[in-house]
This record gives sequence, structure tokens and C-alpha cells, in this order.
Amino acid sequence: MILQDLLYKVALQSIHGDTTIEVNQITSDSREVKPGGAFIAIHGHLSDGHIYIGKALISGAKIIVYSNPIEDFKEDVTYIRVKDTSIAFAQMACTFYHHPSEKLKLVGVTGTNGKTTIATMLFHLFTHLGYTCGLISTIQNQIGTQVIPSTHTTPDALHLNALLAKMADAKCSHVFMECSSHAIHQHRIYGLNFTGAIFSNITHDHLDYHKTFHEYIKVKKSFFDNLPPSAFAITNKDDKHGLEMLQNTKAKKYTYSLKTLADFKGKILENNFAGLQMLINQHEVHFMLMGTFNAYNLLAIYGAAICLGEESTQVLLLLSKLKGATGRFDYIISKSKILGVVDYAHTPDALKNILEAIHKINEGKGQIITVVGCGGNRDKTKRPEMARLANDYSTKVILTSDNPRDEDPLQILADMQEGLNTSAKRKTITIADRKEAIKVAVQLAKPADIILIAGKGHETYQEIHGQRSHFNDKEVLNEMFDLMHV
Repeated sequence: MILQDLLYKVALQSIHGDTTIEVNQITSDSREVKPGGAFIAIHGHLSDGHIYIGKALISGAKIIVYSNPIEDFKEDVTYIRVKDTSIAFAQMACTFYHHPSEKLKLVGVTGTNGKTTIATMLFHLFTHLGYTCGLISTIQNQIGTQVIPSTHTTPDALHLNALLAKMADAKCSHVFMECSSHAIHQHRIYGLNFTGAIFSNITHDHLDYHKTFHEYIKVKKSFFDNLPPSAFAITNKDDKHGLEMLQNTKAKKYTYSLKTLADFKGKILENNFAGLQMLINQHEVHFMLMGTFNAYNLLAIYGAAICLGEESTQVLLLLSKLKGATGRFDYIISKSKILGVVDYAHTPDALKNILEAIHKINEGKGQIITVVGCGGNRDKTKRPEMARLANDYSTKVILTSDNPRDEDPLQILADMQEGLNTSAKRKTITIADRKEAIKVAVQLAKPADIILIAGKGHETYQEIHGQRSHFNDKEVLNEMFDLMHV
């Protein structure tokens, strides 16, 4: 592609060099630069790409896109100065892959909790409706039946457009994508053509990155602010910030609710381990999912399907047969009728939701034993709250490691213990080794008890001191059930 064509839509401040040259590669990673490639120097959260311009030039970059002042220009290199390199990178990525999002019906899902379940179930729903679909999620990316491992909730702009281009080439008609707050803020989804957007909820999370809750809300809202008039925007009316998301959007506005009048109105009739019995827009349906939080997810999914032109009865019939996403209220029943639940709950609100759902189903029949930790190199302010909530809703609590990453696991556990009063500490055990913590939970459990293992869900690894090793909560729980013959 010719450079001047690649710069279509990019707001240019200055050009130094030839724009008629051929571009064979674009990247924001200096380690990936190939001879003749374009290097975009992005201001990252942890480092500034401008310090790697020299390395990119040594690797053969012939185009440099930058925003900081440069004084020394090499003769055989073209320098493009822009105001915001992350926006320019996203625009160039869209153009480099010939705007794949315009060839698809792209639906983005954002919010603190529920993104994965909503996006994944929409993918399966529309697959069952007969469409070839794409999925971009925390658990995995998928093109029809082809599964592609996922490394980020939302890939960077270049890999995202490359993935969308593959989906367009595979004749996908619909793509359902999680849109994280990091991806929105870092402009990874900038320039994409969204057919629709869904807001699930917003609660305490990622304050290590966004610094304030107000900033976190503002970033989520910007996704809806930038939707085109042709798109639809669906929000959770029962979330106190739900309607705020739609204040400035040009898209067609829709709401869903369990508590008040809405375009997509639901009512829970029954909620137990057999699933949810619900009224949705006066249709009574039984679903395989359980818990109030999943009732909201189902309303969002139903609303999106209707906005995408599908028939109500057919949508509800197919939804009633679908299971949730891997690692979301994933449960095992032991031989002695101990129930083990594995869930990705890694925020205070998600943990509260899953424990409230367990309480409603348990009806005081058995103990609730919660195994929970907090990730390292992440928002530290939620650690005491996670421990407090686990204690408020559990009979016994075992604090353990999640993914400590580069942090000291014992310091993370100490941070969590700050949320416990003297009474709470008496029913809390601290075991840094996660496998041992799950083993002790099984040892403490009796028939009719429920063990919740929270925080990792679908993840199949544990990261300690930067090193990843295989670890799967569900596998370990099964192993302990078998080992102890319970």
C-alpha cells in the first residue's frame, strides 16, 4: 500500500520525506519492525514508543510516525508527525486491512462484569440462527468453528483489524466483541464501524489504570459517544450509571431492566440450580443459567438480537438451550453432594453477585466456603473490599493467591486482610498456595455445602514472579474431590 493512501483520514501535523513509497508493514512494536516497515511511536501506559525510534531505524524502518519533536531526520526515512499516535495507528490499521469492520455487523460489549458471557452467548446464539460469526473475548477468539487463543480482552488496533479481516474473508456476517476500558482509552477500537453497543454495568475496577472511578465511567461512556446514528446502543437501566452512557450518543437508544419499565423488560419467576425461569417482554422462558446477574446478561443478549432484526420467539427458544461462558458459574457436584463453583469473579461487585446468587440457591441448607485471592500488579484498593465481601457472604473464607505476577503473594494477602475486623479474621484462613487452599476447602466441606473458587475462572495458568505454569481451578477441584473420595 502507498503511504499517502495509508494516511487517509489521519490528521497530519507535518511530513518530512516521500509519501509515495510502498508500505509493507505497520507496527507499534520496535521488536517487530521489518525492512521497509512503518513504526508508530505510541505513548504507552508503561513506556513511550518514542525512545525506541532509534531501534526501529536500525531494524530497517522507512517510515516513522511520531508526536514528540524530532530534530535529526535521516535522508532515506519519511517522518510523519501527528497529534496522537495511538489514534493515527488505529486509523492506519483500519486502512491497511481495507476497513474490515465495514463488511461485518460488529457489536461491542462493555461494562465491568458480564462482557464475556454476553459476547460469547451472542456468538453461540447467532451461530445457532444459521450465521457464520466471529467472537473476540477474554476467553478466546473464534472465526466460525476455528478457535484462536486470546491474549488480551481486546487486541491492539493492528491485530484487531487483522482478526476482523480474517473474519470478513471467512464470510462472517456478525462479530461480537468485548470492549475493555483499556482498549477504549488506548484507542484500540478507534475507527471501527460498530453496528451496535451494549453496556452491562459499572463497578469498582481498574483504578490502578484509570486512577478515579469518574475517569473509568468517562472512558466507558466515550464508546457510546462515538457511535454512528446508524448503530443501536443498549444499556442496563437498573445500573445507576446506565442511562448516563446514552446521554450523548447519536445511536438509537434502548434499555433493559428487571426493576422498571424498559424496552426489554424481565422478571425472575424462579432462580435455582435448575436455572432461571423468567418473563421477558411477557414471554415465559426457562434458561440454563442461574443468578440475578445472568438474568441481566440474558436481557442484554435478547435486546441485541432484537435490534439485529431477529424474531423474538426464535431467539428465546434458542437462548433457553444455551449454557454460559467457560469459567462463569461453572459447577461440579461431588459424589457426596458437595457443590463446587468456579467463577471468574475478580471484582468486588462480581464477587458479591456470585455469592448472592449462591445464597438464594442455597437457602441456608449448607455452609458456603469461599476461596478467593487478588491479582498482582493490579488495582490494590479493591483487595480489602474483596476479603470483606467474601466474609460477609460466607461461612468460612480461605484467602489465597490468584495471579501474583511480580508482586509478593504474602503482601497481596496482607492487603486483603486489611478489610477484615477481628470477628471476620476468626473465620478466615490464609493459605498462599492456591492448590493447598482448594484442598483445605474440600476437607472442610460436608454434604450440601457449597465451595466457591473465585477469581480465575476460565484461566488455565497461574503467574508467579512473572513465570506462568499450568493451573486450572476446575481441574484441581475435581482432583481434590477424587483424592478425598467426597
